[in-house]
Amino acid sequence: MHVFGQKWILIGLLCSSLGAWAQTVVLPNDLKVLPEAKESATLPVNETLSTATTATPTIVAPASVGPTPPLALTRPSMVSIDSINGADTAWMMTSTALVLMMTLPGIALFYGGMVRKKNVINAMASAVAITALVSLLWFSVGYSIAFTPNNPWIGGSDRFWFEGLNYMKDAGKLSVSHIAPNVPESVYAMFQLTFAIITPALIVGAFVERMHFTAMLWFIGLWSLLVYAPIAHWVWEPGGWLASMGVLDFAGGSVVHINAGVSGLVCAYILGPRLGYKREAFEPFNLGLTMAGAGLLWVGWFGFNAGSAVASDGRAGLAMAVTHIAAAAGALSWMFGELLIRRRPSLLGLCSGLVAGLVAITPAAGYVSPGSAVLIGAVAGLMCYWGATGLKRLLKADDSLDVFGVHGIGGIVGSLMTGVLASKTISGVTGNLMTQLIGVGAVMFYSAAVTTALLLLIKAVVGLRVDPQEELDGMDISVHRERIGT
Repeated sequence: MHVFGQKWILIGLLCSSLGAWAQTVVLPNDLKVLPEAKESATLPVNETLSTATTATPTIVAPASVGPTPPLALTRPSMVSIDSINGADTAWMMTSTALVLMMTLPGIALFYGGMVRKKNVINAMASAVAITALVSLLWFSVGYSIAFTPNNPWIGGSDRFWFEGLNYMKDAGKLSVSHIAPNVPESVYAMFQLTFAIITPALIVGAFVERMHFTAMLWFIGLWSLLVYAPIAHWVWEPGGWLASMGVLDFAGGSVVHINAGVSGLVCAYILGPRLGYKREAFEPFNLGLTMAGAGLLWVGWFGFNAGSAVASDGRAGLAMAVTHIAAAAGALSWMFGELLIRRRPSLLGLCSGLVAGLVAITPAAGYVSPGSAVLIGAVAGLMCYWGATGLKRLLKADDSLDVFGVHGIGGIVGSLMTGVLASKTISGVTGNLMTQLIGVGAVMFYSAAVTTALLLLIKAVVGLRVDPQEELDGMDISVHRERIGT
């Protein structure tokens, strides 16, 4: 009996101790915020940490123990080198090279093959000069304007001259962008640089064969800072006003293609038509070069679209797949349009059609299914064929290489169809046609207005067109004193 009584006394004491201990435990099914936790939640991080060192320790049930997730970055920051994802970084560096290849040599060959023989050197030299000029402007000012938080309209000065793009081996830290926290900021800045290069390079196709080289450099330099960088901020910086509104542009339907297309159309109007336009045949120099350029654009576009996932993941893989499918649909759609209207398929039409499909899928690449990609590419091929033929005649503009017809119309088609076809299952977001329409309209209006102002300013200061005799002789000789060869 004595032993039995001792047993029950021990059991009672044990139960009493467990009851007292349980009052201090935060159980998974009873997530009460303790007074200490409530107080620390309102303190800044550094004050919270210092308070925690003096507070009475709180026992937490094992089920609730785990690593604290890192806070989401809201601006470019220094992080541990160990936090960088190697696979993502490798893919982004590859994508950067692919997109640069789209301009050099892609656009250089694509445009060089379509102009007349006497202007081939000028078209290619323009691509090289733009690449060099925009690279230095992006390094000094452009990147900061586009991709640092400041206000909804324009970025700040934090990254002028790439200030803060640090790599500190001994400290084990480097800088990352808040938009791409898994890769070094230097890689992200370079990736975006290739977009800043190709966009004004596309505009050249609208005014080629008649704008003076010096005027072109002045225009492209100012345009990249005053038009491209702000629009990139609006759409791709999380705090940009179009991004905040919910405008979807995965890889540049509005930022790159609508922007370049509208600016190109304005250039065509202000410069006026080439001498002999509609009175003589303007035969392309070498469609073999154009085909080679189109092929490089098709391959490079995988970096353009899949690289915009900013990760080596399933979304990047899907973006690559829909990019290829849309290009194929665009090429065949344009070809069928030519067969229907002109009773013949052309190599130039096939090349233009595949570019039209690539342009249209660009804003949608990370949001749509492969089936939607076929539809987008097919619609874009037909619409861009009309843009380069029927619409061009209606607009009465000598858009030399159909920049607005292909890039402008293709970008508009793709952006609006993204609002209809974007899949929440794929992207986690739902498209809205009206929101996309607002985004398209805003980019078109701003691009047209500022481009007009820049061209009129440059025309007044240094002039825009070469002399008539220089234009007749060809800009290869009159401007560069070089020939393409036999």
